Amino acid sequence: MVGRKREIKELNRLYDHNQAELAAIYGRRRVGKTYLVDETFAGRITFRHAGLSPADENARGLLKLQLEHFYNSLVLHGMEETEKPKSWMEAFLLLEKFLQKIDDGARQLVFLDELPWLDTARSGFIRAFEGFWNTWGCHRKNLMVIVCGSANSWIQDKLINNHGGLYNRVTYEMKLSPFTLSECEEFYESSHVRLSRYDIVQSYMIFGGIPYYMGYVNGELSLAQNIDHLFFARNAALRDEYDRLFASVFVNPGALKSIVQLLYTRNAGFTRREITEKLGITDGGRLSRNLNALIASDFIVKYVPFGLNKREEHYKLIDPFCIFYLHFINGQRRVNEKFWQQNVTSAPVTIWRGFAFENVCFNHVHQIKRALGISGVISAHSAWSKKSGDEAGTQIDLLISRNDNVINMCEMKYYGGKFSVDKNYYAVILRRQEILAEEVSRKAAIRSTLITTFGMLHNEYSGVFTNVITLDDLFEVGE
Repeated sequence: MVGRKREIKELNRLYDHNQAELAAIYGRRRVGKTYLVDETFAGRITFRHAGLSPADENARGLLKLQLEHFYNSLVLHGMEETEKPKSWMEAFLLLEKFLQKIDDGARQLVFLDELPWLDTARSGFIRAFEGFWNTWGCHRKNLMVIVCGSANSWIQDKLINNHGGLYNRVTYEMKLSPFTLSECEEFYESSHVRLSRYDIVQSYMIFGGIPYYMGYVNGELSLAQNIDHLFFARNAALRDEYDRLFASVFVNPGALKSIVQLLYTRNAGFTRREITEKLGITDGGRLSRNLNALIASDFIVKYVPFGLNKREEHYKLIDPFCIFYLHFINGQRRVNEKFWQQNVTSAPVTIWRGFAFENVCFNHVHQIKRALGISGVISAHSAWSKKSGDEAGTQIDLLISRNDNVINMCEMKYYGGKFSVDKNYYAVILRRQEILAEEVSRKAAIRSTLITTFGMLHNEYSGVFTNVITLDDLFEVGE
């Protein structure tokens, strides 16, 4: 398995415990949760079941289908056929009896995948699961239950942060994140796909480190050919993935897509008040749930821009796949099956790469800090902008404010060769330093930091950057 070494170690540690364990694994759809459990516990799963997707079914008949599917899973695992359950209480009673009957003292591992899909309207699923665990499961030292789901907000609200009968019952939680650049490189190598680091970064700008999407890449084609094949060709495999992504995870996909599409229009994001004004919606609990659901699924982040207070929190779109889709595919009726190959050096694609690379850096701040030698320094990172009078003002896409009284003002440049600082750009950087210096403590030192592909050409203006970080630094293995 590529990556996931820490996660595998933790799951095996829980398995070896001589006590009941209820572990919740969550993460963005297609990130590899099921694969992680399957590979880690191959040959050791006592009972497994995956919920049926509610997306295409009538809600009235879905409970019956879910219960029948659960019963069939029990029969396939060796349970003797009996009367089918009519409620989740009866279904979990069947599971208890089955596990008791086959119990030989060894560890029993129950894997319930896509758990949120089982919780259909008025099904009583949570109450039944609560009874299963509190009355029976938590008292069996040889039982380990793993639950998974892509509806991350459901996992957090109904299990991890439950204030009812399941309060504090989850013994271990694991959020599975997309691959880093180094893990993407390892994945491609294991799949016999040969890509340069320059192209791996471009693939990250599109696939976002999601292994399921990366698995479609054909090693016999160039990256540009793969992109055309996956997004722009007739019946392209990932062309409709954006809509499927939201429909399969969220109860109200339309409302969440409208938020994502708004956040896409401004790289620094929007405040909550701006979101309500621009979308014409009310500011209440529903908006909070929608924003939290997007945060939990790694589509957006909430942060406080440098120099502002907590009341001015911004929401920023960070999911590369969504950004790519909205930039090139959304709303396009006519399909040019060789769009990417024909436009790979065009201005629109070049401009997109620039913004997309900023997002790559935003998602690899840990690697940037390591390259700066400040991994152990407490810091905060954010975007920052300021308007000054009638001037256009300034915008800095990544500031790292450190507890050692240093601020790294980061500039990101995605180039095919070494980056060269000319006189005009030198003046721009100096001006940004001046504006930022007016906003920070006199004790703070501002260090202009260049993050680019292959480094910087040294000339009379290159000294404006104190630090230079390259792709190789971004590919460093995380801690």
